[in-house]
Amino acid sequence: MSGTVYLVGAGPGDPGLLTVRAGELLARADVLVYDALVSPAIVERAAKAERIYAGKRGGTRNVMTQEEISRLLVDLAAKHETVVRLKGGDPFVFGRGGEEALELARAGVPFEVVPGVTAGVAAPAYAGIPVTHRGISTGVTLVTGHEDPEKPEAGIDWGALARTGGTLVFYMSVGRMEENFARLMEAGRPPGTPAAAIEWGTYPRQRTVTGTLSSLPARAREAALGAPSIVLVGEVVALRGELAWWERRPLSGRRIVVTRARAQASAFAAALEALGAEVVQLPAIRVEPPEDEAPLRQAVACLDSFAWIVLTSANGVGRFFAALREAGRDARALAHAKVCAIGTSTAAELEKHGIHADLVPPEFNAEGAVDALAAAVDLNGTRVLIPAAEAARPVLADGLRARGAEVTEVVAYRTVQDGAGASEVRRRVEAGEIDLLTFTAGSTAKSFAALVGTDAGAARVASIGPVTSAALREVGMRVDVEAKEATIDGLLRAIRGLYEGDAE
Repeated sequence: MSGTVYLVGAGPGDPGLLTVRAGELLARADVLVYDALVSPAIVERAAKAERIYAGKRGGTRNVMTQEEISRLLVDLAAKHETVVRLKGGDPFVFGRGGEEALELARAGVPFEVVPGVTAGVAAPAYAGIPVTHRGISTGVTLVTGHEDPEKPEAGIDWGALARTGGTLVFYMSVGRMEENFARLMEAGRPPGTPAAAIEWGTYPRQRTVTGTLSSLPARAREAALGAPSIVLVGEVVALRGELAWWERRPLSGRRIVVTRARAQASAFAAALEALGAEVVQLPAIRVEPPEDEAPLRQAVACLDSFAWIVLTSANGVGRFFAALREAGRDARALAHAKVCAIGTSTAAELEKHGIHADLVPPEFNAEGAVDALAAAVDLNGTRVLIPAAEAARPVLADGLRARGAEVTEVVAYRTVQDGAGASEVRRRVEAGEIDLLTFTAGSTAKSFAALVGTDAGAARVASIGPVTSAALREVGMRVDVEAKEATIDGLLRAIRGLYEGDAE
């Protein structure tokens, strides 16, 4: 019995434009066949699928011919229940999805078409150009700017296009813009008609160049605009001056490296992307259980003996509650103790486990925690448990002991170098392609220095707080901006302030 092939539109690039149906299919795909212009963030959603790359970029040699791709889909359907053929934009809008569907139909293979947001509408929208607008353009024509060279004669009626009066949207045409525009003008379209070219539409790296039929080709060459690009012709282009929004976001066009552990990076990366940044993820560290888990288990077994538990990070919270679960216990085991959380992110992670922190020091560091605890309770003889990171600074434990506390410090987790993609980040830093390096912990600073090096080149360096800044300087790196509040939100505010200050 044959499986089903799903011809799925991935949209123009921004993962936020992926349809709900497409997301569902990617999550359960057995095998994924995908094109070059599909965002890697979308491909990653096919977590359990075998992945087969079948795309190409403009001007490059095909990985597979169209005929080979169509035959592959038929063959895969005989072996797998759910085959997802993921295509940029919409499968049936210059995506050759119709050819693949015909091959499947003729082979008797069940298939389903999942439309996607097409770049010819989405890229202009992100550039602030509505393809139709009351009183300006009542129609839009989607045109391929790169016809099949094997066709005996041109299939485009340039005279009809010139007379249409509405908006023209050309796909795959940036390399032939001058030739195509000359044909339009020869056919009667006025040389002064507004026109625009949008490169990497809906991606953080999106760039838009505007002009007219007569001037845009030269302007696009001067800007070194390349594929993939959407080209528009029509009076609606003039609305961009008022409606542009995507490229006006605070971090638009900035390439920012996030060095957080992979499990923690997504929320920070998403926040940067929402502000317009192109995020380059370098998980300089990953979080792992301690090599010897016995001390943590022993501490969990006798929680009743501690008056206070001090949790120093969200990672520490996660590992502490994992140890509780492994011991067959839950949050009720903390009934006899009070909990101090260093930092709002640590307190927020505690809340996920049903625990409201009794104390969150106003200063999110070890020194602040010692002062806050000393002010809140007589520490003399008070038993305190600190589930911390391996090689954590001794400031917290030593400071509490100096105030008379009986401190048990156990290793809850350790950080080890990850560094997937380090060589590519090093290349981009050396090439001056990175605008900002971000660091959220001393461990990421040390791992980055070991994996990539300490020379930030033209990139600036942002730190989440004084402790991380000290670690950066210790390894020989400078700090250009430091968050006033040692939280992810504080770091985001500092980064915004850095670039908004540049714009003044």
